[in-house]
Amino acid sequence: MSSSPKVFCIGFHKTGTTSLALALRQLGYSVTGPNGVNDPNIAENVHQMAHALVEKYDAFQDNPWPLLYKDLDARYPHSKFVLTVRPTDAWIRSQVRHFGTDETPMRKWIYGVGAPEGNESRYVERYETHNREVLSHFKDRPNDLLVIDLGAGYSWEKLCAFLEKPIPAEPFPHANKSEDREKRNRLGRRLLHRLAKIGRN
Repeated sequence: MSSSPKVFCIGFHKTGTTSLALALRQLGYSVTGPNGVNDPNIAENVHQMAHALVEKYDAFQDNPWPLLYKDLDARYPHSKFVLTVRPTDAWIRSQVRHFGTDETPMRKWIYGVGAPEGNESRYVERYETHNREVLSHFKDRPNDLLVIDLGAGYSWEKLCAFLEKPIPAEPFPHANKSEDREKRNRLGRRLLHRLAKIGRN
């Protein structure tokens, strides 16, 4: 593990959390998350799980970490917090497109209902409330919180300055881009078409 302060990524899922995790790994952090997504008792188990993981890793992303920022801030002073954000309309579209009607115990704990489709207003309210509360919590501590929108063409400079790390030579990672997903989908459709033609011959 690094001797640097712990880094807690407290933006909700579908805000670039995977890209941020890749960036932190490039900077030398050991990263974990998401954690406990399918634990049916996540609300009861989350603090014990989280505190055990903090002993093993340097950085933490995706769920359940956004829900724990106040406890983590109190328990681990001098830590760094990164809030990833994106425009609300893009965020909820991504939620519905990615998760649809699929439910998980984690999302039920966070939003009160496990699936975003059909519950968009509830998800949006929770997302926006979380971001406002984080900004309020850290409002007088600019050295402890970095707010970034990775969809707006983010680069290494602010993240590395915030974490006091040298800027890598490699480009800033960008995982799960929509064009990459569409490319994978096209390749999948072509493969299915070829297999269907083979089956007909």
